[in-house]
Amino acid sequence: MKVNGKTAIVTGAGRGIGAAISRRLVEAGARVVVADRDGDAAEGVAASLRAKYLDAAVALAGDVTDEAYLGRLIATAKDHFGSVDLFFANAGIAGTPGLGAGDGDWVTAFEVHVHSHVRAARLLVDEWVERGEGYFVSTASAAGLLTQIGTANYSVTKHAAVAFAEWLSVTYGDKGVRVSCLCPMGVETAMLQAGTEGESPWSAAALRAVTEAGSVLTPEQVADEVLAAIDDERFLILPHREVAKLYQQKVTDYDRWLHGMRRYQASLLASGGRG
Repeated sequence: MKVNGKTAIVTGAGRGIGAAISRRLVEAGARVVVADRDGDAAEGVAASLRAKYLDAAVALAGDVTDEAYLGRLIATAKDHFGSVDLFFANAGIAGTPGLGAGDGDWVTAFEVHVHSHVRAARLLVDEWVERGEGYFVSTASAAGLLTQIGTANYSVTKHAAVAFAEWLSVTYGDKGVRVSCLCPMGVETAMLQAGTEGESPWSAAALRAVTEAGSVLTPEQVADEVLAAIDDERFLILPHREVAKLYQQKVTDYDRWLHGMRRYQASLLASGGRG
Protein backbone atom coordinates (compact mmCIF):
# COMPACT_ATOMS: atom_id res chain seq x y z
CA MET A 1 0.00 0.00 0.00
CA LYS A 2 1.14 3.52 -0.79
CA VAL A 3 0.33 5.84 2.12
CA ASN A 4 0.17 9.02 0.04
CA GLY A 5 -3.39 10.35 0.21
CA LYS A 6 -4.44 7.75 2.81
CA THR A 7 -5.98 8.33 6.22
CA ALA A 8 -4.46 6.71 9.32
CA ILE A 9 -5.20 6.44 13.01
CA VAL A 10 -2.16 6.00 15.27
CA THR A 11 -2.68 5.12 18.94
CA GLY A 12 -0.07 5.84 21.59
CA ALA A 13 1.03 8.65 19.29
CA GLY A 14 1.77 11.37 21.82
CA ARG A 15 5.42 10.36 21.99
CA GLY A 16 7.90 7.66 21.06
CA ILE A 17 7.25 5.24 18.21
CA GLY A 18 3.66 6.42 17.70
CA ALA A 19 4.68 10.06 17.30
CA ALA A 20 7.48 9.10 14.91
CA ILE A 21 5.12 6.96 12.80
CA SER A 22 2.64 9.86 12.68
CA ARG A 23 5.36 12.21 11.43
CA ARG A 24 6.60 9.78 8.79
CA LEU A 25 3.06 9.15 7.56
CA VAL A 26 2.33 12.85 7.14
CA GLU A 27 5.69 13.44 5.45
CA ALA A 28 4.73 10.69 2.99
CA GLY A 29 1.43 12.40 2.17
CA ALA A 30 -1.01 10.74 4.60
CA ARG A 31 -3.50 12.36 6.97
CA VAL A 32 -3.36 11.23 10.59
CA VAL A 33 -5.53 11.12 13.68
CA VAL A 34 -3.08 11.31 16.60
CA ALA A 35 -4.52 9.28 19.48
CA ASP A 36 -3.13 9.18 23.01
CA ARG A 37 -4.35 9.06 26.57
CA ASP A 38 -2.28 12.20 27.19
CA GLY A 39 -4.29 14.86 25.38
CA ASP A 40 -1.61 17.53 25.62
CA ALA A 41 1.00 15.22 24.12
CA ALA A 42 -1.34 14.18 21.30
CA GLU A 43 -2.25 17.78 20.50
CA GLY A 44 1.43 18.75 20.59
CA VAL A 45 2.27 16.16 17.92
CA ALA A 46 -0.73 17.09 15.79
CA ALA A 47 -0.02 20.82 16.08
CA SER A 48 3.61 20.36 15.05
CA LEU A 49 2.43 18.45 11.97
CA ARG A 50 -0.22 21.02 11.08
CA ALA A 51 2.39 23.76 11.32
CA LYS A 52 4.26 22.18 8.41
CA TYR A 53 1.50 20.33 6.56
CA LEU A 54 -1.60 22.46 7.15
CA ASP A 55 -4.61 20.24 7.97
CA ALA A 56 -2.83 16.89 7.81
CA ALA A 57 -3.31 15.93 11.46
CA VAL A 58 -5.86 16.12 14.24
CA ALA A 59 -5.63 14.90 17.84
CA LEU A 60 -8.15 13.08 20.00
CA ALA A 61 -7.42 12.05 23.58
CA GLY A 62 -8.81 8.93 25.18
CA ASP A 63 -8.35 5.37 26.39
CA VAL A 64 -7.75 2.79 23.65
CA THR A 65 -9.34 0.08 25.79
CA ASP A 66 -12.70 1.90 25.49
CA GLU A 67 -14.56 0.78 22.37
CA ALA A 68 -16.59 4.00 22.37
CA TYR A 69 -13.35 5.98 22.14
CA LEU A 70 -12.16 3.82 19.24
CA GLY A 71 -15.46 4.57 17.53
CA ARG A 72 -14.90 8.29 18.07
CA LEU A 73 -11.43 8.00 16.55
CA ILE A 74 -12.90 6.44 13.41
CA ALA A 75 -15.68 9.05 13.27
CA THR A 76 -13.13 11.85 13.70
CA ALA A 77 -11.01 10.47 10.87
CA LYS A 78 -14.04 10.27 8.59
CA ASP A 79 -15.24 13.76 9.50
CA HIS A 80 -11.86 15.36 8.83
CA PHE A 81 -10.26 13.22 6.15
CA GLY A 82 -12.51 10.44 4.86
CA SER A 83 -12.57 6.68 5.35
CA VAL A 84 -9.87 5.11 7.53
CA ASP A 85 -7.27 3.28 5.44
CA LEU A 86 -4.69 2.35 8.10
CA PHE A 87 -4.94 1.67 11.81
CA PHE A 88 -1.82 1.53 13.98
CA ALA A 89 -2.49 -0.32 17.24
CA ASN A 90 0.58 1.12 18.92
CA ALA A 91 -0.43 2.03 22.49
CA GLY A 92 1.46 0.06 25.11
CA ILE A 93 2.33 -0.11 28.79
CA ALA A 94 5.28 -1.51 30.72
CA GLY A 95 5.07 -4.84 32.47
CA THR A 96 5.21 -5.67 36.18
CA PRO A 97 8.33 -7.54 37.39
CA GLY A 98 8.24 -11.23 38.28
CA LEU A 99 5.01 -12.72 39.60
CA GLY A 100 4.32 -9.54 41.48
CA ALA A 101 1.66 -8.48 39.00
CA GLY A 102 -1.80 -8.67 40.53
CA ASP A 103 -4.93 -9.65 38.65
CA GLY A 104 -5.62 -6.01 37.87
CA ASP A 105 -2.17 -5.61 36.28
CA TRP A 106 -2.83 -8.62 34.07
CA VAL A 107 -6.26 -7.36 33.06
CA THR A 108 -4.82 -3.95 32.15
CA ALA A 109 -2.01 -5.49 30.10
CA PHE A 110 -4.47 -7.62 28.13
CA GLU A 111 -6.83 -4.68 27.67
CA VAL A 112 -4.11 -2.42 26.23
CA HIS A 113 -2.03 -4.93 24.26
CA VAL A 114 -4.72 -7.30 22.98
CA HIS A 115 -8.35 -6.36 23.55
CA SER A 116 -7.90 -2.85 22.14
CA HIS A 117 -6.58 -4.44 18.94
CA VAL A 118 -9.55 -6.80 18.76
CA ARG A 119 -12.03 -3.96 19.31
CA ALA A 120 -10.42 -1.78 16.65
CA ALA A 121 -10.45 -4.64 14.14
CA ARG A 122 -14.09 -5.34 14.96
CA LEU A 123 -14.95 -1.74 14.06
CA LEU A 124 -12.86 -1.57 10.88
CA VAL A 125 -12.43 -4.90 9.14
CA ASP A 126 -15.94 -5.39 7.72
CA GLU A 127 -15.75 -2.03 5.94
CA TRP A 128 -12.24 -2.81 4.68
CA VAL A 129 -13.41 -6.16 3.29
CA GLU A 130 -16.34 -4.46 1.57
CA ARG A 131 -14.00 -1.84 0.13
CA GLY A 132 -11.33 -4.42 -0.74
CA GLU A 133 -8.53 -2.54 1.04
CA GLY A 134 -7.34 -1.71 4.54
CA TYR A 135 -4.21 -2.00 6.65
CA PHE A 136 -3.85 -3.01 10.31
CA VAL A 137 -0.44 -2.50 11.95
CA SER A 138 0.08 -4.03 15.39
CA THR A 139 2.94 -2.89 17.60
CA ALA A 140 3.96 -5.98 19.54
CA SER A 141 7.58 -6.46 20.61
CA ALA A 142 10.49 -8.82 20.20
CA ALA A 143 9.12 -10.12 23.52
CA GLY A 144 6.13 -11.37 21.55
CA LEU A 145 8.36 -13.64 19.46
CA LEU A 146 10.93 -14.52 22.09
CA THR A 147 10.13 -13.60 25.69
CA GLN A 148 11.14 -10.89 28.12
CA ILE A 149 13.14 -11.72 31.19
CA GLY A 150 11.48 -10.43 34.32
CA THR A 151 8.08 -9.23 33.08
CA ALA A 152 5.52 -11.97 32.58
CA ASN A 153 2.41 -9.92 31.81
CA TYR A 154 4.24 -7.83 29.19
CA SER A 155 5.72 -10.90 27.50
CA VAL A 156 2.51 -12.93 27.51
CA THR A 157 0.29 -10.14 26.19
CA LYS A 158 2.79 -9.25 23.46
CA HIS A 159 2.75 -12.91 22.38
CA ALA A 160 -1.03 -12.60 22.19
CA ALA A 161 -0.74 -9.42 20.10
CA VAL A 162 1.44 -11.27 17.58
CA ALA A 163 -1.05 -14.16 17.53
CA PHE A 164 -4.00 -11.84 16.86
CA ALA A 165 -2.13 -10.10 14.04
CA GLU A 166 -1.34 -13.50 12.52
CA TRP A 167 -5.00 -14.50 12.76
CA LEU A 168 -6.14 -11.29 11.08
CA SER A 169 -3.72 -11.87 8.21
CA VAL A 170 -4.72 -15.51 7.76
CA THR A 171 -8.44 -14.78 7.96
CA TYR A 172 -8.68 -11.58 5.92
CA GLY A 173 -5.47 -11.37 3.90
CA ASP A 174 -7.18 -12.67 0.76
CA LYS A 175 -10.00 -10.16 1.20
CA GLY A 176 -7.91 -7.02 0.84
CA VAL A 177 -6.94 -6.54 4.49
CA ARG A 178 -3.19 -6.23 4.94
CA VAL A 179 -1.55 -6.78 8.33
CA SER A 180 1.90 -6.00 9.69
CA CYS A 181 3.30 -6.74 13.14
CA LEU A 182 6.10 -4.60 14.56
CA CYS A 183 8.48 -6.45 16.92
CA PRO A 184 11.40 -4.22 17.99
CA MET A 185 13.80 -4.65 20.89
CA GLY A 186 15.33 -1.57 22.54
CA VAL A 187 13.97 1.81 21.38
CA GLU A 188 14.67 5.21 22.93
CA THR A 189 11.25 5.77 24.49
CA ALA A 190 9.80 6.84 27.82
CA MET A 191 9.00 3.18 28.54
CA LEU A 192 12.65 2.19 28.15
CA GLN A 193 13.75 5.16 30.26
CA ALA A 194 11.34 4.12 33.00
CA GLY A 195 13.14 0.78 33.13
CA THR A 196 16.36 2.53 34.13
CA GLU A 197 14.62 3.97 37.19
CA GLY A 198 13.22 0.70 38.56
CA GLU A 199 14.69 -0.61 41.82
CA SER A 200 13.65 -4.25 41.35
CA PRO A 201 16.39 -6.67 40.22
CA TRP A 202 13.84 -8.06 37.77
CA SER A 203 13.39 -4.60 36.23
CA ALA A 204 17.14 -4.13 35.95
CA ALA A 205 17.57 -7.58 34.42
CA ALA A 206 14.80 -6.94 31.88
CA LEU A 207 16.34 -3.61 30.89
CA ARG A 208 19.81 -5.05 30.45
CA ALA A 209 18.47 -8.01 28.46
CA VAL A 210 16.87 -5.57 26.02
CA THR A 211 19.72 -3.09 25.70
CA GLU A 212 22.62 -5.51 25.38
CA ALA A 213 20.96 -7.87 22.88
CA GLY A 214 21.16 -5.25 20.13
CA SER A 215 21.49 -1.54 19.49
CA VAL A 216 18.95 0.86 20.97
CA LEU A 217 17.21 2.52 18.02
CA THR A 218 15.51 5.88 17.77
CA PRO A 219 11.74 6.00 17.22
CA GLU A 220 12.43 7.58 13.83
CA GLN A 221 14.53 4.59 12.75
CA VAL A 222 11.69 2.28 13.73
CA ALA A 223 9.12 4.43 11.91
CA ASP A 224 11.21 4.25 8.73
CA GLU A 225 11.13 0.46 8.97
CA VAL A 226 7.37 0.51 9.46
CA LEU A 227 6.68 2.58 6.36
CA ALA A 228 9.03 0.42 4.30
CA ALA A 229 7.15 -2.69 5.45
CA ILE A 230 3.79 -1.15 4.54
CA ASP A 231 5.12 -0.33 1.09
CA ASP A 232 6.17 -3.99 0.73
CA GLU A 233 3.03 -5.28 2.51
CA ARG A 234 5.35 -7.33 4.73
CA PHE A 235 3.90 -8.98 7.84
CA LEU A 236 6.81 -9.12 10.25
CA ILE A 237 8.66 -5.85 10.91
CA LEU A 238 12.00 -6.44 12.64
CA PRO A 239 13.96 -3.19 13.05
CA HIS A 240 16.55 -5.21 14.99
CA ARG A 241 17.89 -7.85 12.62
CA GLU A 242 19.12 -9.90 15.59
CA VAL A 243 15.55 -10.86 16.43
CA ALA A 244 15.15 -13.04 13.34
CA LYS A 245 18.27 -15.03 14.23
CA LEU A 246 17.22 -15.44 17.87
CA TYR A 247 13.73 -16.53 16.83
CA GLN A 248 15.15 -19.07 14.41
CA GLN A 249 17.34 -20.49 17.19
CA LYS A 250 14.29 -20.72 19.45
CA VAL A 251 12.06 -22.66 17.04
CA THR A 252 14.91 -24.89 15.83
CA ASP A 253 15.72 -26.21 19.32
CA TYR A 254 13.23 -25.01 21.91
CA ASP A 255 14.75 -26.85 24.88
CA ARG A 256 18.23 -25.57 24.14
CA TRP A 257 16.88 -22.04 23.82
CA LEU A 258 15.02 -22.28 27.15
CA HIS A 259 18.14 -23.64 28.86
CA GLY A 260 20.19 -20.78 27.43
CA MET A 261 17.63 -18.22 28.57
CA ARG A 262 17.68 -19.61 32.11
CA ARG A 263 21.47 -19.35 32.18
CA TYR A 264 21.32 -15.81 30.83
CA GLN A 265 18.68 -14.82 33.38
CA ALA A 266 20.77 -16.25 36.21
CA SER A 267 23.78 -14.23 35.10
CA LEU A 268 21.72 -11.04 34.98
CA LEU A 269 20.22 -11.58 38.42
CA ALA A 270 23.59 -12.55 39.91
CA SER A 271 24.92 -9.15 38.90
CA GLY A 272 21.81 -7.39 40.18
CA GLY A 273 20.76 -6.90 36.58
CA ARG A 274 23.50 -4.33 36.12
CA GLY A 275 26.41 -4.62 33.71
